[in-house]
Amino acid sequence: MKPGLSLRVSQHLALTPQLQQSIKLLQLSTLELEQEVEQMLDDNPFLERSTEEAAREEFGLETADQPASEDAGEADGALYQAPTSTTSTSTDESSAAESDAPSAGSEVSEQVDWEGDGTVEMAPDDGEWGGDAPARNNTSGSGDEEVDAIDLAGSHESLTDHLHRQALALHLSDIDSAAVRFLIESLNDDGYLEESLAELAIALAGADAPTEELEELVHRFTVALRLLQSLDPAGAGARNLSECLSLQLHAMNLDEEGDPAVIEVALRICRDALDLLARKDVKRIMQTCAASEDITRAAMNLIARLEPRPGRRFADVQRQIIVPDVIVKNVGRGAQMRFTVQLNADVMPRLRVHDVYANALRGQRGNEANAGLQQRLQEARWFIKNVQQRFDTILRVSTAIVERQKNFFVHGELAMRPLVLRDIADELGLHESTISRVTTAKYMSTPQGTFELKYFFGSGLGTETGGSASSTAVKALIKQLLSSENPKKPLSDSKIADMLAEQGIECARRTVAKYREALKIPPANLRKAV
Repeated sequence: MKPGLSLRVSQHLALTPQLQQSIKLLQLSTLELEQEVEQMLDDNPFLERSTEEAAREEFGLETADQPASEDAGEADGALYQAPTSTTSTSTDESSAAESDAPSAGSEVSEQVDWEGDGTVEMAPDDGEWGGDAPARNNTSGSGDEEVDAIDLAGSHESLTDHLHRQALALHLSDIDSAAVRFLIESLNDDGYLEESLAELAIALAGADAPTEELEELVHRFTVALRLLQSLDPAGAGARNLSECLSLQLHAMNLDEEGDPAVIEVALRICRDALDLLARKDVKRIMQTCAASEDITRAAMNLIARLEPRPGRRFADVQRQIIVPDVIVKNVGRGAQMRFTVQLNADVMPRLRVHDVYANALRGQRGNEANAGLQQRLQEARWFIKNVQQRFDTILRVSTAIVERQKNFFVHGELAMRPLVLRDIADELGLHESTISRVTTAKYMSTPQGTFELKYFFGSGLGTETGGSASSTAVKALIKQLLSSENPKKPLSDSKIADMLAEQGIECARRTVAKYREALKIPPANLRKAV
C-alpha cells in the first residue's frame, strides 16, 4: 500500500475547559461552591471579592436601589442584578403583574457585559434583590454577645474527654491509670468496647509476646474495665447491648431509683430475653423471667427508657445549617395569591476582575511575554460568568418547579403533583442531566418549610379517574393514616392499600411497604402497643 493524504470532514462535541468548569460548578452545593471560590481566589490574582462600597464607587451609585448608568455599563461592565420570578395561583392574573416577572426561560446573562475589563458584581446589596431578601449576617463589630454557630457546635465535650476527666479523680496507680486510658481510647462513638480484652492485649503487646505478659495485660484490662464501667454515663464500656442496659439498671439500683422487683425482672430480660423484647412477646417473657404480667410490663417500659447508645449525647456531630439557595414567598391571598421566586443573596459570591491588573494588561495584549497573564485574566472572566450562569439556571429550574407545584405551596404534601426531570428539561430546553445536577444539594425555602429541589420530583401512581397521584402525596397520606391508627390494632400494609383504593389510588401492598420503610415507620407488629 502506498502512503497518502486524505481530508475528512466530521462534527463532534468538544468539552472545552470553560464548559467543563460550568458543569462542575452547577453540581456543587453551596458549601462546595464557597470552597471552590476560595480556591480560585488563591490561585488567580485577577480575581477578587468586591465590597458594596467598591461597587457603588465603580458604577457611580448613590443608593443600592439605583441602577447603574448606561455609560458605566458600557465602560466597565454592567451590575449583575439577581432576577426574581413571580408565579401566580390564579389563571386570571393581569398582564401588568405578569410583565413584572421574567419568564422561566429568560436569559439573565444578557444583562452583563462579559467582555469588559472592569468590575462585574455578582451579588449587590439586598436592595437590588428586592425587599424579600434576608439581611446578611454581619458579625464584625457586633461585640462579644454574638456567638459563631460553628464555634458553638465545636465547643461540646466529647465522650473520651468526659471519661478522661472522671478517670483523673480515681487516684489510680500509673499502670491502672494507663490501662483505663487505653480502654477509653478504644471505645467507639457509641461508648461500646468492640474488641475483646484479649485482642486489645495482643494489639498492645504484639502477637509474639509471651503468654504470661498477655495474661497480665488481660488481668489489668479486666480491672480497668470495671473502673471504666463505673463512670458516667452509665453503660459506657459495655461490650454488647445486653451488658449496656444491665449496667444502667445496676446504676439505678445503686441509686435506689425505681422498684427493685421491677429492676430485677428487667435485668433478667436483658440477660435472657432481649429477642423476645424486640418482638414484644409479653407471654413468653413472663414465662422466661417467672414474673407476673404487671411487673413484666413495668420492666419492659423501664428498659424502653434506657439509652442503648451511651455516647450519643457526646457524639461529635458536624452541625450543618442548611442555607437555602432559593427563597419562595407568597404574595396576596385567595385566588390572587402569587409566589415570588428569588435567589438567596447570602449564598452568592461577590466577585470581580481586579481592575488594576486588568488595566495594566489592556495595552499589552499583543505582547507574547504576557500571554500567560492574559490567559489567567480570561480564566477569571470565565469563572465569574460560569458562577452567574449557575445561579441563573438554578432560578429557571426553581421557577418552573414552583409553577408546576403551586398547589403544594398552598395545601402541603397532599397536594403534590407527579413530576419527573424530563418535564422540567423539556420545558426549559435543557438536558435531564443538567436538571439532575441543579436539583442535587440545592435547597428552596418555602412557606411549607425548606426542601431540597429533588423533593418536588416524584413518580405517579394511577387513580380510578385515569389521572395520577404523586408518590410524595401518597407517602404523606400513608403517614396521616398511621398517625391516627389505634395503637392496640395498628394498620397492616394490606389494610392501608385497601384504604388507599377506597380513595381512588391504586397502590399495591408491596408499594405501601416500600413507602412505609422510606418514612422509617416500623411494621404493624412492632407498632402494636403492649
